Amino acid sequence: MSNQKIVRTVCVFTQNPDESVLQKLDAIVQKLEHKGYLVQTKRVSSTVGNLEKLTELTTKGIEYISAGNATLAEARQLLPTFYANKALSFNIELAQEEITKDHVRLLQEIISTDASKTFSFTYTFNNAPSSPYFPSARYEKDGFAIGLQPTDLSQGCNTLEEWLSKLKQVWKEINALFAEEQDFLGIDSSIAPLLEGDSSFVNFIKRIGMTFEESVTTDTYTRITKYIKEQNPRPVGLCGMMLPCTEDFELTAEYEQGNFTIERNIFLSLHSGLGIDTYPIGIDEKPERIVEILKLLQSLSNKYSKPLSARFVSDGKAKIGDKSDFQNQYLRDCVIRAL
Repeated sequence: MSNQKIVRTVCVFTQNPDESVLQKLDAIVQKLEHKGYLVQTKRVSSTVGNLEKLTELTTKGIEYISAGNATLAEARQLLPTFYANKALSFNIELAQEEITKDHVRLLQEIISTDASKTFSFTYTFNNAPSSPYFPSARYEKDGFAIGLQPTDLSQGCNTLEEWLSKLKQVWKEINALFAEEQDFLGIDSSIAPLLEGDSSFVNFIKRIGMTFEESVTTDTYTRITKYIKEQNPRPVGLCGMMLPCTEDFELTAEYEQGNFTIERNIFLSLHSGLGIDTYPIGIDEKPERIVEILKLLQSLSNKYSKPLSARFVSDGKAKIGDKSDFQNQYLRDCVIRAL
């Protein structure tokens, strides 16, 4: 499976999520598969107003749908649908909001009602439109975007440069494949790691001769993000470094050892990353503490005009000091630390 050209997501953005979207996705996927790509997921992103049509698509085999950006009031209204539909995700934009405990209450409600859905919700700050990665996806205009699982291309690479040049080849190939299509929005060249081995970014860091701890204070991450922004022939969406605490299983191990604290996560996000992602949270975490962290992300995002987000995950039972039981194949269980 590894050293494969893996597309994590093909996402169609539309204000009219009807059945024609299915044909569109199939055509894109066929083109990619013909070129030797493994396509993991087909997704559709729209707006809150199209919720009913969106959810209908999930009965026709679409595994991931996004209502995009919602206000707090809209979020409260869509919660029943959100719980009922496994495929649905959304986000709340907070760059210009006064952040209060009400914003945190929404997360607490999701945790107490259906904690598995914390995976499908994030707070965003100056969110970039048209990212095919959920739950950050936000509709801006009709079209489609592609997001890779780029860590897998690092198999057999002994240097950072080797891996990055492989990435560039893939971006050029995908861009050439869809260059003629009017509605091709582009490639989100974000580094989206997953699980372990070649798919894990921390695994790659170790393979090129560093510990994770050492790597944090080198220019490795800034070099990667400079490259993925500047060398991508058709950038769209976030184009940054994802550091998903419980999705990259080797990063989860660092978290358990105390090497991936919230401040280290924010430090890395500020110069290269996209925020706090699948970060475990105890059900007894103080709401005031979450408000403080969201306010810090807000001020940093505004200060540096940089998209950031915060996706906290919970199993609905584990307190600080307990081991989680996410029951999600994409999330590694761990002993939860205080924020």
